[in-house]
Amino acid sequence: MPILIGKIKQEIKKLGNKERAKLSQRYFKTGKGEYGEGDIFLGITVPKQRELAKKYYSLDIKQLKKLIDSKIHEERMIALFILINRYKTTNNKKIIFHFYIKNTYRINNWDLVDSSAPKIVGTHLLDKERSILYRLAHSKNLWGRRIAIISTFAFIGRNEFKDALRISKILCRDKHDLIQKAVGWTLREVGKKSLIGKKLEIKFLKENKPLPSILFSYATENFSKREKEKLR
Repeated sequence: MPILIGKIKQEIKKLGNKERAKLSQRYFKTGKGEYGEGDIFLGITVPKQRELAKKYYSLDIKQLKKLIDSKIHEERMIALFILINRYKTTNNKKIIFHFYIKNTYRINNWDLVDSSAPKIVGTHLLDKERSILYRLAHSKNLWGRRIAIISTFAFIGRNEFKDALRISKILCRDKHDLIQKAVGWTLREVGKKSLIGKKLEIKFLKENKPLPSILFSYATENFSKREKEKLR
């Protein structure tokens, strides 16, 4: 094992907190049959994880592969924070993007997806062809589908709503509540962005009803009571 990997794993282990780890195990649904089944937490705060990501910024791709393959949740998150930091500064962003896509099966909890997908996948595809998102949207893997929809936040930030709405259409009747929440969240962000966005969101909600209640609730969080009742 490369020295840097051994060193970072030792530091991570020292920062662990058993009580916080127990809370994280419950919060991220790691029990049998739950979406995070088998995930292991050490109980390290996100600010500390970000500090380690900055400290070990220079890990090469082979070392990052070993880190992102870890059974420990925080180690995978630190790998993602390193990738985000590197993506911002490297001239060869394509390598980071393809590494991310190749390892989507290891980006396997909602916080891992939400913190990284818009900043790497979405940002990379701002000026590129986006069929990869549609392949992910049709994936049997829960996290691939979540990556597809959450990545569109980068487009929404640029007032580009087409792909966010199209992928929302694909996923709006997904059976998993984590996807329903993500779609509702996406629609809400479209509606918040501009008057045009609000009109497009309302149009989507009208054309695709009835929608799962949790999706509708997230999507209309900023709507008045009267607006919600009218849409129902």
